[in-house]
Amino acid sequence: RAAELSQPTAFGDHRIKVSGYDEHMNTIRTYQVCNVFDNSQNNWIRTKYIHRRGAQRIHVQMKFSVRDCSSIPNVPGSCKETFNLYYYESDSDVATKVFPPWMENPWVKVDTIAADESFSQVELGGRIMKINSEVRSFGPVSRKGFYLAFQDYGACMSVIAVKVFYRKCPRVIQNGAVFHETLSGAESTSLVAARGVCVPNGEEVDVPIKLYCNGDGEWMVPIGRCMCKAGYEALENGTVCQGKGTITSSVAGRHCVTLM
Repeated sequence: RAAELSQPTAFGDHRIKVSGYDEHMNTIRTYQVCNVFDNSQNNWIRTKYIHRRGAQRIHVQMKFSVRDCSSIPNVPGSCKETFNLYYYESDSDVATKVFPPWMENPWVKVDTIAADESFSQVELGGRIMKINSEVRSFGPVSRKGFYLAFQDYGACMSVIAVKVFYRKCPRVIQNGAVFHETLSGAESTSLVAARGVCVPNGEEVDVPIKLYCNGDGEWMVPIGRCMCKAGYEALENGTVCQGKGTITSSVAGRHCVTLM
């Protein structure tokens, strides 16, 4: 399961907001840069401060478009069709126009992002954009929050939307035990162990009961189980231990989990 750390990100007012069209001719608002005729470009945009809320690994979904360099007349060889994604950790909102410095180190590079599809058409007075969606992740993060930054070094591109989120395993009742919500680990391959608590009138048998939360926010590798104590029987797929001979009514949705 995914939990959002921020709404689609708003950037500082030092970038140019423009309108364009997506591939379905819907009007969209974007942050754009297109200085492809000037050499040695180094243009940045930075997000607001984002609280990590206990997450150890951060996922970033980016929606963007990139102009095909070959479709721009007389474009120099320095034209690019990629951009860079960075992050910077901090315990408070300390960013200014000049801090952190606009460079790798102190910023940490996540990846160079390339478009699966670039656009070349210019019609109806506006750009018809091929919108790309890419997801990257980074970790471990340990400070209270962080910033994201996007670096252009010679592309004709637009940033349309950014979603920042982390993954977690939801509260669940399995094998006669309750497992509370657990955040995924710092690496995509991490398995985070969670101890289960037997449902009322249940008890552990064999070994301590565990589940593991994987990097995709899914429970896996169940170990051990709880069984109902003498005089009780398991009902509702093992989520309740009820005294034998007791008549109860089931409440729909009693075990529903509300995610963030």
